[in-house]
Amino acid sequence: MDWDNLRFFLELSRTGTLVGAARRLAVDHTTVARRIQALEKQVGGALFSREADGHRLTEAGRRLQPQVEAMEAAFHTVERSAPASQEGLSGLVRIGATEGFGTVVLAPQLALFAQAHPKLVIDLLAMPRLVHLSRREADIVISLERPARGPVVVAKLSDYVLRLYASKSYLANHAPIRSRDDLRGHTFISYVDDLLFSKELQYLDELYKPDSFALRSTSILAQHQATAAGAGIAVLPAFIAERDKSLRRVLPAEANFTRTFWISVPAETRHLARMKAVWDFLRETAEAQRTVLMP
Repeated sequence: MDWDNLRFFLELSRTGTLVGAARRLAVDHTTVARRIQALEKQVGGALFSREADGHRLTEAGRRLQPQVEAMEAAFHTVERSAPASQEGLSGLVRIGATEGFGTVVLAPQLALFAQAHPKLVIDLLAMPRLVHLSRREADIVISLERPARGPVVVAKLSDYVLRLYASKSYLANHAPIRSRDDLRGHTFISYVDDLLFSKELQYLDELYKPDSFALRSTSILAQHQATAAGAGIAVLPAFIAERDKSLRRVLPAEANFTRTFWISVPAETRHLARMKAVWDFLRETAEAQRTVLMP
């Protein structure tokens, strides 16, 4: 039986889509389909059911999966012990993170890390939504909520602080804000309520129920840009806002919110050299950026 076909089988079982498996394997989706068809011909039955939202394992596929995963683990053991493995990290590591943290804090550091390991490919999914380990969307995920279940390794990455900000131009053109009551009549910038991907983003309600919004967006980077343009007041992560000299804190004694980043990885892949190296690097980066995250 062709090991390459089995490798394609594993990736499709983990991602659930031909396109997702193709991306992780760096091939065209038609190649994935062809490999799966060849494997199904070898085993004499369907391993996946084709559904509207992707591919799901059949009973035969579910029976095969743990056997192929055992083969994969054995292969990685041999790979790590081979002389070539001493040449450096290689392969793909896909990291899911919140948009702001991934873009502002992680991206520059990960680019340097990747430069130091030319055989390693880093995919950074910096997105305004939850990236799911369970759906194999990423190898390592940094989230706002601690994963509650599943065979995953979880650790606290770092706390970070958010504050209320407005641009100097906005503050110069509006009534002064000395207390929460003074927020009445001011315009805010925030998230789209029904599209919040985490309850941890509901901090504005803890402070004040806005009378009006200049802009609501799923993107924290868009909220920052709108605030810097003088459109209104917003709760922003300090690691974004404190870099922008056009912004000023509003109600510095009252408007402070602390949230936590959690890092998680599937237990079955935690031992892989590239996963361990990236995991350790992410934790080191968070520690080095602590004064930025919690100024």
